Amino acid sequence: MPIFSLPSRYGIGTLGKEAYRFIDFLVEANQSYWQVLPIGHTSYGDSPYQAFSSFAGNPYFIDLDLLVKDGLLKRTELQEIVVSDPVSIDYGYLYQNRYQTLHKAYERGIRKYPEEFQDFLQENKWLNDYSFFMAIKKHFSMRSWLEWPDEEIRLRRSKAMHRYAELLEEDIRFYAFLQFLFYRQYMDLKTYANEHGIRIIGDLPIYVSLDSCEVWAEPKQFQLDKETLIPTEVAGVPPDYFSDDGQLWGNPLYDWNYMKKDGYGWWRRRLEGVGKYFDVIRIDHFRGFQAYWAVPYGSKTAKNGRWVDGPSKDFADILKNDFTNIEFIAEDLGDITEDVVELLDYSAFPGMRVLQFSMNPDGSSFHSPHHHVPNSVCYIGTHDNMPIVGWVRHAKKEELNYARSYYGFNKKEGCNCAFIRAGMNSVAGLFVCQMQDYLGLDEKATINVPGTLGNWRWRLLKGQLNRRLARKIGRLVHGCGRGRK
Repeated sequence: MPIFSLPSRYGIGTLGKEAYRFIDFLVEANQSYWQVLPIGHTSYGDSPYQAFSSFAGNPYFIDLDLLVKDGLLKRTELQEIVVSDPVSIDYGYLYQNRYQTLHKAYERGIRKYPEEFQDFLQENKWLNDYSFFMAIKKHFSMRSWLEWPDEEIRLRRSKAMHRYAELLEEDIRFYAFLQFLFYRQYMDLKTYANEHGIRIIGDLPIYVSLDSCEVWAEPKQFQLDKETLIPTEVAGVPPDYFSDDGQLWGNPLYDWNYMKKDGYGWWRRRLEGVGKYFDVIRIDHFRGFQAYWAVPYGSKTAKNGRWVDGPSKDFADILKNDFTNIEFIAEDLGDITEDVVELLDYSAFPGMRVLQFSMNPDGSSFHSPHHHVPNSVCYIGTHDNMPIVGWVRHAKKEELNYARSYYGFNKKEGCNCAFIRAGMNSVAGLFVCQMQDYLGLDEKATINVPGTLGNWRWRLLKGQLNRRLARKIGRLVHGCGRGRK
């Protein structure tokens, strides 16, 4: 369940009281893991897979009530930003109002925590590029760095860097301080989770956004035109289950040959940064390390792309040998070839099995439970799928008949319960279930419909998580032998 889906009076889930309550719920429900979506500072479209930075946390997740407790905000300052609609996130409203409130916390906090903030700056060198980048974006009305009207700062010319550093000093400090607040709150929450036996599974997007501080600050790491810094090709995937046109993500592709020269130092820094936040990391689009789909820049769809070899085992060696303190899950969905299977076997990382992809009436899908293996993670669906109740409503007749026969669900029990039971009884080493499936919600609770806008908005309603549901889940977990150790 995403952090943004937690209940809150202020329009979006945060790292505050409801997050701690959710961990308590997980403990009572006999769970051991909480998987979240990427927690980065999102850009236009609000997708957690399109962030301004690979390191920065989302300022919207900073809990305002905790800032009141810390003396950085006054309770009266929050009364006017209480959101009346708890069902869906209004990102436009947040953008217009949240930063004004956070700036008040900054003005007080910068005086209250001067030494702690300086220590944070020293320990997180990535903040220099990120906070500078965000301050310039604000100065230019949040336009993409490729559209900044001053080419000297767009190309990071020395004189321009000095000039803007002086001009935007206050905003640079503000964006850095927001990360200080985010980090304090997040690490307190993670500590609470770990102390209560809950490990956090994070999601690492394979690509970074074109409009990100990494691409602006280190363009040589990416496949960009040397003169204009515009991408030559961009990321996506070919036509698949979700789209006949494929998915055109638009992210810049890595210059793997350049990265290899210093032993993939950029990736090492990224993994070290993300590794602070998570106990387990799901590597998004793992097959992209074996071969990636490159689409000519400016294409309207992803159909005309081509496969290009990635770093493959070189990169797997880094993950296996240099980051032994982190466990990895390989998102091995999509167009999986024998080469990808070989890379996955070489890495020894568990792959994913998704029950919604198991509906081949001939039983041939490797997502079907009878094909599962212990070194895998079973899901009913991902954030790109409808909750299973919604899938049943929209499924093709032959797939639905197969599902009824295979999973044995009926109206009295509910199809969601049958799929949950099948997942828990799978031989997969770990079973992860979307919160919407435990709640029996339908397609209205879908997190993301690929290729569309207006996603990432679903929220829990206060009271949906209760002790009765927790105990029901806990009994099922125990009965399937997946209880907490």
